[in-house]
Amino acid sequence: MAYGLLKGKRGIISGALDENSIAWKVALKAKEEGAIFTLTNAPIAMRMGAIQELAKTCDAELIPADATSVEDIENLYTQSMDVLGGKIDFVLHSIGMSINVRKGKSYGDLNYEWMQKGLDISAISLHKFLQVGEKLDAISEWGSVVALSYIAAQRTYSFYSDMAEAKAMLESIARSYGYRYGKAKNVRVNTISQSPTRTKAGSGIEGFDAFYDFAEKMSPLGNATADDCANYAITLFSDLTKYVTMQNLFHDGGYSSTGISEELVQMIQQQNQ
Repeated sequence: MAYGLLKGKRGIISGALDENSIAWKVALKAKEEGAIFTLTNAPIAMRMGAIQELAKTCDAELIPADATSVEDIENLYTQSMDVLGGKIDFVLHSIGMSINVRKGKSYGDLNYEWMQKGLDISAISLHKFLQVGEKLDAISEWGSVVALSYIAAQRTYSFYSDMAEAKAMLESIARSYGYRYGKAKNVRVNTISQSPTRTKAGSGIEGFDAFYDFAEKMSPLGNATADDCANYAITLFSDLTKYVTMQNLFHDGGYSSTGISEELVQMIQQQNQ
């Protein structure tokens, strides 16, 4: 059911790769709720993914942009405002990548050049999106910027490696720039800390399936789906959350507040019998 929450709003949605990605789901929901928007991703990701199909479904223009390039981000905002006919009301930052994780490097044997590249792609890119948006005055007053995070920013998960540092930095940037942008233009900046989700990026992490099952058993509501994460993002883009900013918002079925669940206690007891 659509509620018209984003009727008349213009946006930029980054990171949609295939139909399982959260950004893909956000685009479909934003379209359903009345928004118009552009889609962006790195040029190589556009060639690898099915984003053209999404663009056709959403009647959205594709604008390639390297999230680490200030020039590309400037072009993204400028073209988006031209295509959409005005300033941007919402931005989704769904960008993250660790070369060390992809290459299977252990946390005690990181390649630091790869780590720096990962921080640039996964976290510093959010600062670039915000700084460029402010300098170009591209984001409307009371606009909303949402970035996707993960609880590894606060807790240690051995398999998450240097992506944990990236997410911690991402959340810090959201707070710091959220203050600045809020004072300047009433623009709000938040992160969503999502449940483990069966996306292309998530499923590529070693041990993901086991952890997905663990989180499912820990969470009283179970793992939040990509579709439900998209619904949550839509509310943050809408005028219903005008005074929510600088927050890291857990969307995880209660996982982040649960010490241990009955299911896990029972599993341990059965194993010890």
